Amino acid sequence: MTIDEALREAAARLVASPTARLDAEVLLAHVCAANRTWLYTWGDRELTAAQRERFQALTARRVEGVPVAYLVGSREFWGLSLETSPATLIPRPDTECLVEVALEAASTPAGELLDLGTGTGAIALAFASERREWQVTGVDLSADAVTLARRNGQRLAIANARFLQSDWFSALSGHRFDLILSNPPYIAEDDPHLLLDDVRFEPRSALVAEGAGMSDLAWLVERAPDYLRPAGWLWVEHGHRQAGPVRQALRDRGFRGVASRRDLAGHERVSGGQWG
Repeated sequence: MTIDEALREAAARLVASPTARLDAEVLLAHVCAANRTWLYTWGDRELTAAQRERFQALTARRVEGVPVAYLVGSREFWGLSLETSPATLIPRPDTECLVEVALEAASTPAGELLDLGTGTGAIALAFASERREWQVTGVDLSADAVTLARRNGQRLAIANARFLQSDWFSALSGHRFDLILSNPPYIAEDDPHLLLDDVRFEPRSALVAEGAGMSDLAWLVERAPDYLRPAGWLWVEHGHRQAGPVRQALRDRGFRGVASRRDLAGHERVSGGQWG
């Protein structure tokens, strides 16, 4: 079986995926330890028996709905190749919006940023890669997530980011930051999106929050000022229908300059404000 034949067969099996051909290419490139351009160049090359068997096994798991990022063990975010695992959420392009607003808010040459619920370390590492004079701290309740984030930081040689195990602010008593970011759980328990293929394989604890998805967002808005320096910023990611309630919570808590930003699809995806 040639590379072109294998891709056509896999794409036909993955017809339920809106990105069937792309899924097949990413999986086969992973099996061949190459990039997708290499596949285009060598489409008439025959796969070895071992490559064919492994590719078919990965395709079968993708047909079951397992995310491609878990199957290949990596996902690109902000131009960084990040190792992924079922212990963490898969970094998504919409979350890059949170990095963008953080970079705009980082008006000083140096400072300190906190990323709450860091997962793979995507947000913390993206910011740290752009602001090398800033000290970045990422925390997560999951020990496996912290280990993964540390491994990503070490592999990418991003020395100004550290990762700690912490239940939100619990390990940070007495410390204050210039910027606090978070992509917390914000999906309601009965949200049908939880049944989608990729999402149903991700850790539910990182997705679902009580109070129609608002409980963690409201808690962060209430507690963040205790860990912000004067004129520090808090920015959080939320669902596309939660921007209004989050902005109101920020104003009620005393934040100023409250605003929301839209993601790639045009939805209000992150909201924040300045303290003090």
